[in-house]
Amino acid sequence: MELLIGLISGAVGGNVTGAALKNLNQGTLINSIAGIVGGGLGGSILAQLGAGDLASGGMDLGGIIGQVAGGGVGGGVVLAIVGAVRNMMAK
Repeated sequence: MELLIGLISGAVGGNVTGAALKNLNQGTLINSIAGIVGGGLGGSILAQLGAGDLASGGMDLGGIIGQVAGGGVGGGVVLAIVGAVRNMMAK
């Protein structure tokens, strides 16, 4: 369940980042895919770093907030990397 929360919040984070940073926007599909990858990675990295209750992966409020935050931020970061690489390749 925690992984699913991270993946969904990653997709949302990727699309929000794409909408906020127009020069990195790659379209809804690429934004979502990059966000899903980043969301899975972000949640996993937070859990391995042991970021306290937020990364515990439990189904309490702190665990859910941690998964949403890790997934959303991870999705945004991966989209930013993908967008920057695609923009550099296009030039």
